[in-house]
Amino acid sequence: MKKILAVTILILMAAAGKIFAQNTKEIAAGPKILVLNYHQVQNSHHSLAVPIADFEEQMNYLYTHGYVTITPDELYSGLNGELELPKKPVLITFDDGYADNYTNAFPILRDYGMRATIFVIPAFVGKYDNYLTWEEMREMEAGGITIESHTMHHYKLEELPDDDIRSELLTSKQMIEENLGHPVEFLAYPTGTYNLHIAGIAKEVGYKGAYTIKYGNVDLGSNFYALERVPIFHTGTTMKDFYERIEYRQSFEEFGWIKK
Repeated sequence: MKKILAVTILILMAAAGKIFAQNTKEIAAGPKILVLNYHQVQNSHHSLAVPIADFEEQMNYLYTHGYVTITPDELYSGLNGELELPKKPVLITFDDGYADNYTNAFPILRDYGMRATIFVIPAFVGKYDNYLTWEEMREMEAGGITIESHTMHHYKLEELPDDDIRSELLTSKQMIEENLGHPVEFLAYPTGTYNLHIAGIAKEVGYKGAYTIKYGNVDLGSNFYALERVPIFHTGTTMKDFYERIEYRQSFEEFGWIKK
């Protein structure tokens, strides 16, 4: 019985090794794009607020380790084979459009010559003091920041009827375009919630891609309307968690330990 069990284990290990090798080849193929997801950059004790010093240290890490910042449109073109991406591409994104993205994050990004993308909520602009103004967004775009859509009011899209989903996606897109004077073609789902039906509506109203909070790197196997990101939070060990999230995740995917 022990001999039979041992042989069975060896057969299963061999089969697992074959599957592992197949997954490794599949996952390692093509570009691997790190997409970071931030919210606030400020010194408050909130999970969404990364301390200013930590954010600067994170940008320094990316800079000194050879990462090159890209835009959503460059990511899209790179995956489509229309653009050769840098060796270590990174897309830095912020959700919601908080004022500290301008006062705290933007100067640091500018110092390192880095670009970023902010998904904003147009209904909050001019209504709440802790959100960006259109004037600030124009200045940031002149300095390498891309402004895209986070829907009109930040409602959970899965809880809305189709007409309201369409309105949330379209009016946000149109308002940003009217105020900033450029096409808005990318979206970040509020709270990361979405489904294929919502993705279909996003495509229908003119978005080329949409970002979730699904953890992982973007690659050739990604869905353009369900793009992965690596969320960065304020924790008790923010910097340690940052290193682990961006390095361990890429190692897992490289060696086939995680398959989306």
